[in-house]
Amino acid sequence: MLKGKKILIGITGSIAAYKIPLLVRLFIKAGAEVKVVMTGSACDFVTPLTLSTLSQQPILIEPYNKVDGSWHSHVDWGRWADVFILAPVSANTLAKMANGIADNLLTTTYLAAKCPVFFAPAMDLDMFHHPTTKKNINTLLSYGNHLIEPQTGELASGLCGEGRMEEPEVIFEVIRAFFLKSSELSGKKVLVSAGPTYEAIDPVRFIGNHSSGKMGYAIAQEAANRGAEVVLVSGPVEISVNHPLISVIKVKSAAQMADACLKSFGDADFTVMSAAVADYTVAEPAPRKIKKSGERLTLELVKTTDILAELGKMKKPGQYLAGFALETENEGSNATEKLNKKNLDLIVLNSLNDTGAGFGTSTNKVSIIFKEGNIVEFDLKPKSQVATDIWDTILSHSKSLSNSKA
Repeated sequence: MLKGKKILIGITGSIAAYKIPLLVRLFIKAGAEVKVVMTGSACDFVTPLTLSTLSQQPILIEPYNKVDGSWHSHVDWGRWADVFILAPVSANTLAKMANGIADNLLTTTYLAAKCPVFFAPAMDLDMFHHPTTKKNINTLLSYGNHLIEPQTGELASGLCGEGRMEEPEVIFEVIRAFFLKSSELSGKKVLVSAGPTYEAIDPVRFIGNHSSGKMGYAIAQEAANRGAEVVLVSGPVEISVNHPLISVIKVKSAAQMADACLKSFGDADFTVMSAAVADYTVAEPAPRKIKKSGERLTLELVKTTDILAELGKMKKPGQYLAGFALETENEGSNATEKLNKKNLDLIVLNSLNDTGAGFGTSTNKVSIIFKEGNIVEFDLKPKSQVATDIWDTILSHSKSLSNSKA
């Protein structure tokens, strides 16, 4: 699984750096190609010569060679790698990564990296539990990075607690499992909807909602990371996605979203409808800006196409259809009714009553309800991790459905 994979390892100034030669050796033994970039402080804990000998590659520390003046391209290294592992990550580098500070070769390489990024913090107990550290970790997770959580154990200070970098053997298995997972949707086609719809009142005004599209984009990104060919139908949002396996269809209105989804659904193996689609649209949008005149303005609204219901009618054997329900009251019963009425395989429920969930946030707290009636609840997490939970659940459920029919 790791043969031929390109692994970039970033090392920062932490005593745990002495463990990284073993990690390099594990990857080399598995057939991977390994390159290493270090901060200057990391050299106090592990020598570049040791790492160069094990990796059979030059070790980069400075942005340029002080002898001949040649430049070490952070862009080339960031684009070369299939995965970038930062281990150990000190509190200092963690803060730089979270805030886009690029004052050394390692952090500039991180900002230029186009591959998945894993980071393994290592620091003293009180530093790890400081609010700024927690905030920085959550920020990095919201960007789609992957945390390799530190363990509880003896620390360099003599204290015992959280902050000990995960062991090299475990980090190796985390990366091996990641590459194994990255092919599980290979050859599959996925349809995802995301964001709000805007229903025109006149050329200036519209009826919309507060959806940011972050959840849907995270779902599309996770599917592509697992090897799927993804069609992402997106309402107006301020975020973008850059993945060769994701094709984005940009729409504004519910009618446009319905048209795009209905056209793409026939080829989809898996469909996840997370967009916040308007239930009603303006019957007759004004051709020109409506000028202020009376004390009241009455708009006639008409129902939009119920996209989920239409897809449920179209669903063929072997297709998997998942929807979302954002509720404010009677959450479970309303979501279950939607699940059954629209012929879904599962529905993802979140409630505006849960702090940190819903529109406009980088986190979400969801429950997944299956058509068989069982429910799985998840804690509040960054939306990138929620997307991972959703796909893990969908794939496990789809396999159980296939086995039950076999």
